[in-house]
Amino acid sequence: MQKVQCEILGLSSSPSTGGAYAILLKETNGNRRLPIIIGSFEAQAIALEIEGIKPPRPLTHDLLKQIVDNLGATVLEVIVDELRENTFYAKIILEVSGLTNEIDSRPSDAIALAVRTQSPIYVAESVMETASFLPSDEPDKELRAEQDEGSEEKEEHLPKSKEAKLAALQNKLREAIESEEYERAAKLRDDIQRLTGNN
Repeated sequence: MQKVQCEILGLSSSPSTGGAYAILLKETNGNRRLPIIIGSFEAQAIALEIEGIKPPRPLTHDLLKQIVDNLGATVLEVIVDELRENTFYAKIILEVSGLTNEIDSRPSDAIALAVRTQSPIYVAESVMETASFLPSDEPDKELRAEQDEGSEEKEEHLPKSKEAKLAALQNKLREAIESEEYERAAKLRDDIQRLTGNN
Protein backbone atom coordinates (compact mmCIF):
# COMPACT_ATOMS: atom_id res chain seq x y z
CA MET A 1 0.00 0.00 0.00
CA GLN A 2 1.32 3.42 -0.96
CA LYS A 3 1.05 5.78 2.01
CA VAL A 4 1.59 9.48 2.67
CA GLN A 5 2.91 10.86 5.96
CA CYS A 6 0.65 13.53 7.43
CA GLU A 7 0.60 15.93 10.35
CA ILE A 8 -2.28 17.48 12.27
CA LEU A 9 -3.05 20.92 10.90
CA GLY A 10 -5.92 21.71 13.27
CA LEU A 11 -9.22 20.87 14.91
CA SER A 12 -12.48 22.75 14.43
CA SER A 13 -16.10 22.46 15.44
CA SER A 14 -19.45 23.64 14.17
CA PRO A 15 -22.77 23.91 16.03
CA SER A 16 -24.58 22.67 12.90
CA THR A 17 -22.94 19.24 13.16
CA GLY A 18 -24.45 18.36 16.53
CA GLY A 19 -21.22 18.51 18.48
CA ALA A 20 -19.04 16.78 15.88
CA TYR A 21 -15.56 18.07 15.18
CA ALA A 22 -13.26 17.87 12.19
CA ILE A 23 -9.58 17.09 12.34
CA LEU A 24 -7.61 18.41 9.41
CA LEU A 25 -4.54 16.43 8.32
CA LYS A 26 -1.92 17.86 5.95
CA GLU A 27 0.55 15.77 4.00
CA THR A 28 4.07 16.43 5.31
CA ASN A 29 5.74 16.79 1.91
CA GLY A 30 2.84 18.28 -0.02
CA ASN A 31 -0.15 20.59 0.06
CA ARG A 32 -3.15 18.26 0.20
CA ARG A 33 -5.49 18.43 3.20
CA LEU A 34 -7.68 15.62 4.53
CA PRO A 35 -10.64 16.47 6.78
CA ILE A 36 -12.05 13.71 9.02
CA ILE A 37 -15.19 14.20 11.11
CA ILE A 38 -14.64 12.94 14.68
CA GLY A 39 -16.52 12.95 17.97
CA SER A 40 -16.15 15.63 20.63
CA PHE A 41 -14.54 13.28 23.17
CA GLU A 42 -11.81 12.22 20.72
CA ALA A 43 -11.30 15.85 19.62
CA GLN A 44 -10.85 16.86 23.25
CA ALA A 45 -8.38 14.01 23.84
CA ILE A 46 -6.30 15.08 20.82
CA ALA A 47 -6.46 18.79 21.70
CA LEU A 48 -5.40 18.24 25.33
CA GLU A 49 -2.32 16.30 24.29
CA ILE A 50 -1.36 18.77 21.54
CA GLU A 51 -1.65 21.64 24.01
CA GLY A 52 0.28 19.73 26.69
CA ILE A 53 -2.57 19.75 29.22
CA LYS A 54 -2.49 16.79 31.59
CA PRO A 55 -5.86 15.84 33.17
CA PRO A 56 -5.83 14.91 36.89
CA ARG A 57 -6.76 11.30 36.02
CA PRO A 58 -5.86 9.38 32.84
CA LEU A 59 -8.32 9.65 29.98
CA THR A 60 -9.10 6.58 27.87
CA HIS A 61 -6.28 7.27 25.40
CA ASP A 62 -3.82 7.92 28.24
CA LEU A 63 -4.82 4.56 29.71
CA LEU A 64 -4.31 2.91 26.32
CA LYS A 65 -0.80 4.39 26.10
CA GLN A 66 0.01 3.14 29.62
CA ILE A 67 -1.14 -0.38 28.68
CA VAL A 68 0.99 -0.31 25.51
CA ASP A 69 4.01 0.89 27.51
CA ASN A 70 3.53 -1.60 30.35
CA LEU A 71 3.32 -4.50 27.90
CA GLY A 72 6.63 -3.42 26.38
CA ALA A 73 5.02 -2.59 23.05
CA THR A 74 5.87 0.25 20.71
CA VAL A 75 3.43 2.10 18.44
CA LEU A 76 5.32 2.16 15.14
CA GLU A 77 2.73 4.19 13.21
CA VAL A 78 -0.95 4.72 12.61
CA ILE A 79 -2.46 4.53 9.12
CA VAL A 80 -5.80 5.83 7.84
CA ASP A 81 -5.95 3.04 5.29
CA GLU A 82 -9.47 2.92 3.90
CA LEU A 83 -12.56 4.96 3.08
CA ARG A 84 -15.60 2.73 2.74
CA GLU A 85 -19.23 3.88 2.54
CA ASN A 86 -18.24 7.38 3.72
CA THR A 87 -16.45 5.99 6.79
CA PHE A 88 -12.71 6.23 7.38
CA TYR A 89 -10.88 3.18 8.74
CA ALA A 90 -7.48 3.12 10.43
CA LYS A 91 -4.92 0.72 11.83
CA ILE A 92 -2.54 1.03 14.75
CA ILE A 93 0.74 -0.77 13.96
CA LEU A 94 2.31 -2.13 17.16
CA GLU A 95 5.57 -3.95 17.71
CA VAL A 96 5.65 -6.37 20.66
CA SER A 97 8.63 -8.67 21.32
CA GLY A 98 9.84 -8.25 17.74
CA LEU A 99 6.43 -9.10 16.27
CA THR A 100 4.34 -6.57 14.36
CA ASN A 101 0.60 -6.42 14.99
CA GLU A 102 -2.12 -4.46 13.17
CA ILE A 103 -5.06 -3.34 15.27
CA ASP A 104 -8.25 -2.06 13.64
CA SER A 105 -9.21 1.38 14.93
CA ARG A 106 -11.24 4.48 14.29
CA PRO A 107 -8.99 7.23 12.89
CA SER A 108 -9.77 9.50 15.84
CA ASP A 109 -8.61 6.92 18.39
CA ALA A 110 -5.53 6.03 16.34
CA ILE A 111 -4.56 9.72 16.04
CA ALA A 112 -5.22 10.34 19.76
CA LEU A 113 -2.81 7.49 20.55
CA ALA A 114 -0.27 8.67 17.95
CA VAL A 115 0.00 12.14 19.49
CA ARG A 116 0.64 10.53 22.90
CA THR A 117 3.35 8.20 21.58
CA GLN A 118 4.87 10.67 19.06
CA SER A 119 4.19 8.09 16.36
CA PRO A 120 3.96 9.04 12.67
CA ILE A 121 0.51 9.37 11.09
CA TYR A 122 0.07 8.02 7.56
CA VAL A 123 -2.81 8.08 5.09
CA ALA A 124 -3.13 5.63 2.20
CA GLU A 125 -2.59 7.34 -1.16
CA SER A 126 -5.93 5.93 -2.37
CA VAL A 127 -7.71 7.70 0.53
CA MET A 128 -5.87 10.96 -0.17
CA GLU A 129 -6.83 10.78 -3.86
CA THR A 130 -10.50 10.28 -2.96
CA ALA A 131 -11.07 12.61 -0.02
CA SER A 132 -8.32 15.25 0.13
CA PHE A 133 -8.40 18.79 -1.26
CA LEU A 134 -5.93 21.54 -2.10
CA PRO A 135 -6.17 24.86 -0.20
CA SER A 136 -7.30 27.92 -2.15
CA ASP A 137 -3.82 29.47 -2.42
CA GLU A 138 -2.65 26.30 -4.24
CA PRO A 139 -5.52 25.65 -6.68
CA ASP A 140 -5.71 22.57 -8.82
CA LYS A 141 -4.29 23.12 -12.34
CA GLU A 142 -7.43 21.82 -14.06
CA LEU A 143 -9.64 24.16 -12.06
CA ARG A 144 -7.46 27.16 -12.90
CA ALA A 145 -7.46 26.22 -16.61
CA GLU A 146 -11.24 25.80 -16.57
CA GLN A 147 -11.73 29.17 -14.86
CA ASP A 148 -9.48 30.88 -17.43
CA GLU A 149 -11.41 29.38 -20.35
CA GLY A 150 -14.95 29.82 -19.06
CA SER A 151 -14.79 32.81 -16.73
CA GLU A 152 -18.28 33.89 -17.79
CA GLU A 153 -19.84 30.67 -16.46
CA LYS A 154 -21.87 30.91 -13.29
CA GLU A 155 -20.14 29.57 -10.15
CA GLU A 156 -22.91 27.04 -9.58
CA HIS A 157 -22.48 25.56 -13.05
CA LEU A 158 -19.88 22.78 -12.85
CA PRO A 159 -17.41 22.38 -15.73
CA LYS A 160 -18.03 19.56 -18.18
CA SER A 161 -14.86 17.43 -17.98
CA LYS A 162 -14.67 14.88 -15.18
CA GLU A 163 -11.29 16.18 -13.94
CA ALA A 164 -12.54 19.76 -13.85
CA LYS A 165 -15.77 18.73 -12.07
CA LEU A 166 -13.69 16.91 -9.47
CA ALA A 167 -11.42 19.93 -8.99
CA ALA A 168 -14.42 22.25 -8.63
CA LEU A 169 -16.06 19.94 -6.10
CA GLN A 170 -12.83 19.72 -4.10
CA ASN A 171 -12.59 23.50 -4.11
CA LYS A 172 -16.17 23.78 -2.83
CA LEU A 173 -15.36 21.15 -0.17
CA ARG A 174 -12.40 23.23 1.00
CA GLU A 175 -14.56 26.35 1.20
CA ALA A 176 -17.24 24.47 3.17
CA ILE A 177 -14.66 23.21 5.68
CA GLU A 178 -13.01 26.61 6.04
CA SER A 179 -16.43 28.16 6.78
CA GLU A 180 -17.21 25.22 9.13
CA GLU A 181 -20.25 24.06 7.09
CA TYR A 182 -19.68 20.37 7.79
CA GLU A 183 -23.07 19.10 6.60
CA ARG A 184 -22.46 20.71 3.22
CA ALA A 185 -18.88 19.37 3.29
CA ALA A 186 -20.16 15.82 3.89
CA LYS A 187 -22.53 16.10 0.90
CA LEU A 188 -19.73 17.44 -1.30
CA ARG A 189 -17.45 14.61 -0.15
CA ASP A 190 -20.19 12.14 -1.16
CA ASP A 191 -20.44 13.81 -4.59
CA ILE A 192 -16.65 13.52 -5.00
CA GLN A 193 -16.78 9.84 -4.07
CA ARG A 194 -19.59 9.18 -6.55
CA LEU A 195 -17.62 10.93 -9.28
CA THR A 196 -14.35 9.09 -8.54
CA GLY A 197 -16.22 5.79 -8.14
CA ASN A 198 -17.55 5.96 -11.70
CA ASN A 199 -14.16 5.21 -13.33
